[in-house]
Amino acid sequence: MPTVSVKWQKEVFPAVEIDTSQPPLVFKCQLYGLTGVPPERQKIMVKGGLLKDDADWNTLGLKEGQRLMMMGTADEVVKAPENGPVFVEDLPEEEQVATVGHTAGLFNLGNTCYMNSTIQCLHSVPELKSALQKYTYSGRSNDLDPSSHLLTVATRDLFGELDRSVRPVAPMQFWMVLRKKYPQFGQQHNGSFMQQDAEECWTQIIYTLSQSLKSPESRDNVEAVKALFGIELVSKVRCGESGEESSETESVYSLKCHISHEVNHLHDGLKQGLKSELEKVSPALGRTAVYLKESRVNSLPSYLTVQFVRFFWKRESNQKAKILRKVDYPLELDIFDFCSDELREKLKEPRQILRDQESVKFGLKSKDKNVGTSNAEVSNTNSSSDTNAADSKQGMDTDKKEQLTGIYDLVAVLTHKGRSADSGHYVGWVKQENGKWIEFDDDNPIPQREEDITKLSGGGDWHMAYILLYKARTLITP
Repeated sequence: MPTVSVKWQKEVFPAVEIDTSQPPLVFKCQLYGLTGVPPERQKIMVKGGLLKDDADWNTLGLKEGQRLMMMGTADEVVKAPENGPVFVEDLPEEEQVATVGHTAGLFNLGNTCYMNSTIQCLHSVPELKSALQKYTYSGRSNDLDPSSHLLTVATRDLFGELDRSVRPVAPMQFWMVLRKKYPQFGQQHNGSFMQQDAEECWTQIIYTLSQSLKSPESRDNVEAVKALFGIELVSKVRCGESGEESSETESVYSLKCHISHEVNHLHDGLKQGLKSELEKVSPALGRTAVYLKESRVNSLPSYLTVQFVRFFWKRESNQKAKILRKVDYPLELDIFDFCSDELREKLKEPRQILRDQESVKFGLKSKDKNVGTSNAEVSNTNSSSDTNAADSKQGMDTDKKEQLTGIYDLVAVLTHKGRSADSGHYVGWVKQENGKWIEFDDDNPIPQREEDITKLSGGGDWHMAYILLYKARTLITP
């Protein structure tokens, strides 16, 4: 990589490395970190005129040690007059984050909206941030590969940057490590990085963290990701021809919402997603036969991930095509109907207490000490940028018990706009701890109304839900 110096106003920045395998926009993001001048304001003089975001480095004739001239005005903090009112711009950046009510956006480094939207949704989980902050590589050299360690550290550091900043963050280090760990995200076409599938990015990040955020020597972080996102399914597998029947158990990190002409609501798609047909050899018949697999949820996570199966491989065009059908989804999801009999029994008592509490709250039932609601607390905090919720949970009185109810509240939506998974645009929509929704369109956070969130259900070329993230509504009892 060539090294240049950059002169901006009265300052000179020596030894700035340029990765010529990446577009000039990435170089501008580097200079943004050094000077505070946003990329769109930067005017960098090169051979032939001004440096464009999509220029080809090979045609610019850069030389080792060359000095580049940059013009542009940095973002400035307006100084308040003495003894005058205190403006948001005058506060330290950490206090600005709290005042603004949401964290920073992420610069698009060249078709990286799939990564940005995934990060913003996962960043909404305070317990995940808490586990990352406690992460250490000490004693892990035998069971964790270096690339997984680097991706975990990059995730932790990027989450920290988002929490501390109100200005957009350039996720260059995270992107470099992600491509090293999973080379498919580094695919290029005509010299530019290709758009990728956000669900694949989400899955790979969760898998990596599931391996790194567990320690054989400490019980604090054992299976942290599994507790947060893991779902246990119990399945009955039956052959219609021979009558053979067996059962199996598996762990997954999301439920699938299958989409067909009969599916109009998330509930319908989840029901279809828990049924499937498979072919395998039947010992009784001595040949391949069709088996019906029916699954039920046997254990619930703190955060329930739902993926709409909107993409399928279209042989005619040799690409992933998209199902545009509208599928409605709720702000509050009850998955009791999808649970095993064993899990339903466990959920009955906390669900009854929750119903009694809600009846009292809305005046449908008078408060009665025999109802058993006076000492129970409902926890359904929707936090997106604070780890206080996670820390308070870990510091909870050991005599108190947190019980799941099977009811979940929507806290994040990852949407896709376009006709193909490998093109179009991904956006993250995240509920903040103050209850407000923010649309994270790369580096541009936009406030949204809650009633507009459920309108991202599809049916056209507008943004439509691809991944939903729900937070468990729990009951805390003595």
